[in-house]
Amino acid sequence: MFDVALAEAGAQVVLASSCDEKHPPECVIDGKPDTLWCTTGNYPQELIITFTSLMNINTVSVACYNLKNLSIERSTQHTPIAFEFLEEKEAENVDRYQQQNLEFNFTNTTALHLKFSIESGSGHFVSINNINVDGTAVPNA
Repeated sequence: MFDVALAEAGAQVVLASSCDEKHPPECVIDGKPDTLWCTTGNYPQELIITFTSLMNINTVSVACYNLKNLSIERSTQHTPIAFEFLEEKEAENVDRYQQQNLEFNFTNTTALHLKFSIESGSGHFVSINNINVDGTAVPNA
Protein backbone atom coordinates (compact mmCIF):
# COMPACT_ATOMS: atom_id res chain seq x y z
CA MET A 1 0.00 0.00 0.00
CA PHE A 2 1.04 3.56 -0.68
CA ASP A 3 -0.22 7.03 0.27
CA VAL A 4 -1.82 7.96 -3.05
CA ALA A 5 -2.87 11.37 -1.67
CA LEU A 6 0.64 12.79 -1.52
CA ALA A 7 1.47 15.70 -3.82
CA GLU A 8 4.72 13.93 -4.70
CA ALA A 9 2.59 10.99 -5.93
CA GLY A 10 0.72 13.37 -8.23
CA ALA A 11 -2.38 14.03 -6.10
CA GLN A 12 -3.85 17.52 -6.23
CA VAL A 13 -6.24 19.58 -4.17
CA VAL A 14 -8.66 20.74 -6.87
CA LEU A 15 -11.18 22.53 -4.66
CA ALA A 16 -11.26 24.01 -1.19
CA SER A 17 -14.14 26.05 0.16
CA SER A 18 -11.79 28.30 2.13
CA CYS A 19 -8.19 29.34 1.98
CA ASP A 20 -5.92 31.04 4.49
CA GLU A 21 -2.73 32.20 2.76
CA LYS A 22 -0.64 31.04 5.74
CA HIS A 23 -2.35 27.63 5.85
CA PRO A 24 -3.40 26.69 2.29
CA PRO A 25 -5.36 23.52 1.46
CA GLU A 26 -2.39 21.93 -0.34
CA CYS A 27 -0.78 21.42 3.08
CA VAL A 28 -2.98 18.37 3.70
CA ILE A 29 -1.14 16.45 0.95
CA ASP A 30 2.42 17.76 1.37
CA GLY A 31 3.47 14.95 3.75
CA LYS A 32 4.84 17.41 6.32
CA PRO A 33 3.67 16.96 9.93
CA ASP A 34 4.01 20.66 10.80
CA THR A 35 1.75 22.16 8.08
CA LEU A 36 -2.05 22.41 7.99
CA TRP A 37 -5.10 23.67 6.15
CA CYS A 38 -7.14 26.00 8.33
CA THR A 39 -10.79 26.63 7.52
CA THR A 40 -11.99 30.21 7.69
CA GLY A 41 -15.25 29.72 9.58
CA ASN A 42 -18.80 28.67 8.70
CA TYR A 43 -19.77 25.09 7.94
CA PRO A 44 -19.79 22.98 5.93
CA GLN A 45 -16.27 23.30 4.52
CA GLU A 46 -15.18 21.11 1.60
CA LEU A 47 -11.94 19.85 0.13
CA ILE A 48 -11.55 17.69 -3.00
CA ILE A 49 -8.43 15.65 -3.70
CA THR A 50 -7.89 14.26 -7.21
CA PHE A 51 -5.59 11.30 -7.90
CA THR A 52 -3.50 10.65 -10.99
CA SER A 53 -5.69 7.69 -11.97
CA LEU A 54 -8.48 5.52 -10.59
CA MET A 55 -7.39 4.14 -7.21
CA ASN A 56 -8.42 1.23 -5.00
CA ILE A 57 -9.00 2.93 -1.64
CA ASN A 58 -8.41 0.89 1.52
CA THR A 59 -7.89 3.30 4.40
CA VAL A 60 -8.26 7.06 4.77
CA SER A 61 -6.64 8.67 7.81
CA VAL A 62 -7.26 12.28 8.79
CA ALA A 63 -5.20 14.16 11.40
CA CYS A 64 -7.03 17.29 12.56
CA TYR A 65 -7.98 19.69 15.35
CA ASN A 66 -11.40 20.99 16.52
CA LEU A 67 -13.40 18.70 14.21
CA LYS A 68 -16.85 17.37 15.10
CA ASN A 69 -18.22 15.71 11.95
CA LEU A 70 -16.49 14.71 8.72
CA SER A 71 -17.98 12.95 5.71
CA ILE A 72 -16.23 11.42 2.71
CA GLU A 73 -17.65 11.03 -0.79
CA ARG A 74 -16.10 9.61 -3.93
CA SER A 75 -16.30 10.14 -7.66
CA THR A 76 -15.01 7.87 -10.40
CA GLN A 77 -15.86 10.37 -13.16
CA HIS A 78 -13.17 12.07 -15.24
CA THR A 79 -14.11 15.42 -13.67
CA PRO A 80 -14.96 15.81 -9.96
CA ILE A 81 -18.75 15.48 -10.29
CA ALA A 82 -21.44 12.93 -9.36
CA PHE A 83 -20.09 12.20 -5.88
CA GLU A 84 -21.36 9.19 -3.94
CA PHE A 85 -21.50 9.19 -0.14
CA LEU A 86 -19.07 6.75 1.50
CA GLU A 87 -19.07 7.41 5.24
CA GLU A 88 -19.45 10.03 7.96
CA LYS A 89 -17.77 10.02 11.35
CA GLU A 90 -18.06 12.05 14.50
CA ALA A 91 -14.69 12.87 16.01
CA GLU A 92 -13.97 12.18 19.63
CA ASN A 93 -14.47 15.30 21.72
CA VAL A 94 -11.01 16.22 23.03
CA ASP A 95 -9.22 19.30 24.29
CA ARG A 96 -8.89 21.78 21.43
CA TYR A 97 -5.09 21.53 21.62
CA GLN A 98 -5.09 17.74 21.24
CA GLN A 99 -4.82 16.22 17.77
CA GLN A 100 -7.71 14.08 16.59
CA ASN A 101 -7.19 11.11 14.31
CA LEU A 102 -10.04 9.66 12.27
CA GLU A 103 -9.72 6.46 10.27
CA PHE A 104 -12.09 5.27 7.57
CA ASN A 105 -11.76 1.70 6.24
CA PHE A 106 -13.15 0.66 2.87
CA THR A 107 -13.53 -2.58 0.93
CA ASN A 108 -13.84 -2.77 -2.85
CA THR A 109 -13.91 1.02 -3.15
CA THR A 110 -12.42 2.94 -6.04
CA ALA A 111 -12.10 6.68 -6.54
CA LEU A 112 -10.54 9.21 -8.84
CA HIS A 113 -11.66 12.05 -6.56
CA LEU A 114 -12.40 12.16 -2.82
CA LYS A 115 -14.50 14.94 -1.30
CA PHE A 116 -14.04 15.69 2.40
CA SER A 117 -16.88 17.69 3.99
CA ILE A 118 -16.40 19.18 7.43
CA GLU A 119 -20.01 19.27 8.61
CA SER A 120 -19.26 20.89 11.97
CA GLY A 121 -16.44 21.82 14.29
CA SER A 122 -15.83 22.43 17.97
CA GLY A 123 -15.17 26.10 17.25
CA HIS A 124 -15.14 28.60 14.43
CA PHE A 125 -12.07 27.04 12.83
CA VAL A 126 -10.94 23.49 12.06
CA SER A 127 -7.48 22.48 10.92
CA ILE A 128 -6.67 19.45 8.83
CA ASN A 129 -3.00 18.63 9.22
CA ASN A 130 -2.77 15.56 7.03
CA ILE A 131 -4.90 13.31 4.87
CA ASN A 132 -3.41 9.90 4.13
CA VAL A 133 -5.10 7.66 1.58
CA ASP A 134 -3.74 4.14 1.58
CA GLY A 135 -4.37 2.59 -1.79
CA THR A 136 -3.15 1.33 -5.13
CA ALA A 137 -3.77 2.21 -8.75
CA VAL A 138 -6.46 0.17 -10.48
CA PRO A 139 -4.74 -1.87 -13.21
CA ASN A 140 -5.71 -0.88 -16.76
CA ALA A 141 -7.98 1.92 -15.57
